[in-house]
Amino acid sequence: MLTLEDALERLLARARPTADEEVPLGDATGRVLADPRVVAPLDVPPFANSAMDGFALRSADTPGRLRVVAEVTAGMDGLPATSAGEAVRIMTGAPIPPGADAVVALEDAHESDGSVEVPLAPTGAFVRLAGSDTSAGTEVSLRGVLGPAAIAVLASFGLDRVRVRRRPTVAILSTGDELVEPGQQLRSGQIYDSNAIALAAAVAEAGGAAHHLGRVADTRAGVEEALRAGAGFDLVVSSGGVSVGRHDHVREVLEQAGGLDFWRIAVQPGKPLAVGELGGTLVIGLPGNPVSALVTFELFVRPLIRAMLGLAGDGRPRLFARPTERMAKDPSRRAFLRVTARLEAGEMIARSAGGQGSAQLRPLAEANALLVVPEGEEAADPGRSYEAIIVGELS
Repeated sequence: MLTLEDALERLLARARPTADEEVPLGDATGRVLADPRVVAPLDVPPFANSAMDGFALRSADTPGRLRVVAEVTAGMDGLPATSAGEAVRIMTGAPIPPGADAVVALEDAHESDGSVEVPLAPTGAFVRLAGSDTSAGTEVSLRGVLGPAAIAVLASFGLDRVRVRRRPTVAILSTGDELVEPGQQLRSGQIYDSNAIALAAAVAEAGGAAHHLGRVADTRAGVEEALRAGAGFDLVVSSGGVSVGRHDHVREVLEQAGGLDFWRIAVQPGKPLAVGELGGTLVIGLPGNPVSALVTFELFVRPLIRAMLGLAGDGRPRLFARPTERMAKDPSRRAFLRVTARLEAGEMIARSAGGQGSAQLRPLAEANALLVVPEGEEAADPGRSYEAIIVGELS
């Protein structure tokens, strides 16, 4: 069996960055810039403006009583000049009028009878200078997935379209005679196909675009035909059919009709994972058990999709947590136990989210972390802390 590191290194060596495309800025949330280095085309803000509702004035005239000669509002053009002994009422975001060099907050002044009493000299802190956020020509690095703040920066530069990496296209295939589309009536011996929709959701979360190839019965010819239907996609991800049973055909098809790179990884859950190619398209055969499928997606497919987007790693935060109970595992494999991690009395602890079987899906849904227990250990030890991969919200 390959170690996780060796398998991941071999898999990521196959990653090919996707091409870039132009999209409207409003559609760029969650995308990755083709070039994260963006040069500011203008000063932000483009003009000096007030940070408060108050009075714009000459600091040399304070403290003292000044005549209020005008009012300036946000977006106003044709600004009135401020002369000695004068003040201009000003709103937040409004441009500083010529002659003024300071703003006194409304609550720090006393206005009456057309004048304002300023008891203290202003500090100038309430004036936002042109370029005080970003000056024109500054190179800004917006690496990673674009979130609201990065989108706001791009909008402040006046950009309405940006070039981003194309989302990797991932074809999803489920194998198994027993699988039925959710919403249909189950017959004896059948189960609902949770893998297809779950893996599509995982693809979208990782930054890819999922396309369903459907479900295929457990026949050699059917599996090969279905996998070949993934030609033209960046990646095909199947679930099921990678173990050693008589009706497990995914690995067999890759070996005989394509090229099998590696199979079987020393991880728990998810040992029977197969990676290869068919017709020039990369294929990852995940285990059929739903927990195994999602955990191995997390460990292998998620970082692969991110590598295609030019991103490093899996993008998941990590911390150390101490298990509150002994949780058994296979000592020959690295285990990824489903736990709920939370801070209690100043210590990060990890409680089992439930059964750790590879077919027990509910504990995975209720977990917020995968506790990583290394090879060589028979169980998670409550006397020590382990790395935890955070996959959900921390409470």
